[in-house]
Amino acid sequence: MVRIFGPLVGLFFAAALFWCFGNGAVQYLTAPAAKTAESLFHKHPHEDFKLASDGVFGRFDRAQLQRGFAVYQQVCSNCHGLKYVSFRDLKDLGYSDPEVKAIAKQWANKAPTLDEKTGDKATRDNLPADHFPAVYYAGQGNPPDLSLITKARHGGAAYVYSLLTGYSDQPAKLLKRFPDAKTPNGLYYNPYFANLNLAMPAPLTSDGQVTYSDGTKATVPQMAKDVSAFLTWTAEPKLEKRKQVGLAVVLYLLAATALAYMAYRNVWAGKKH
Repeated sequence: MVRIFGPLVGLFFAAALFWCFGNGAVQYLTAPAAKTAESLFHKHPHEDFKLASDGVFGRFDRAQLQRGFAVYQQVCSNCHGLKYVSFRDLKDLGYSDPEVKAIAKQWANKAPTLDEKTGDKATRDNLPADHFPAVYYAGQGNPPDLSLITKARHGGAAYVYSLLTGYSDQPAKLLKRFPDAKTPNGLYYNPYFANLNLAMPAPLTSDGQVTYSDGTKATVPQMAKDVSAFLTWTAEPKLEKRKQVGLAVVLYLLAATALAYMAYRNVWAGKKH
């Protein structure tokens, strides 16, 4: 009896599973997707956004990275940390050892210390070997760390640039179609954010907000692009080295393939059946 009913029970469950899958697929393909404010008004990052580091042969623009660091230092560091980046890493941007030491010492957020004898907490000046200190807000959710933000967000640097330059008033069309979608108090409308509203106010509000040492005009789009390039570097500081190694490996494999093919032709020459 078990041999008879066992396969039948298996076929029954297989048929039920197939029916459920088929029914769900049909409903997904035929039922119209629900129209929401997010689905209609959310924008994707600018596809035409480009950086000098893009592409197989791309390299970081050191002057742009220094400008981006200036934007982070003067604007972003008030709320966001870089816990995976140390001050001495700034030498890769072209800063000298004395400059790195001065930047670390003058950084607003000091390094926390703990007295081993008394257990008292204190602070000290940052050292080049220290990582950028975190920023904490008592009783509030902490803003995200920016070390890997261009890796953690779809669109990478283009997303950061689009978000920084995308703050605006809510469109009249949105409020007309979705009256309940009005941006709540304490939030700010930005179509490049997933749910259209975020707690961070626009950090870049006017031209000249940051002073560039190389004389570049600090417009809002320029500052947004520079800090996006800087955050691309923080997320992958060995980008250039990786591309160099990758190119060397590809050339090696091509040479090895050519040698293997020539060896094949030499060994099997005149031995075709």
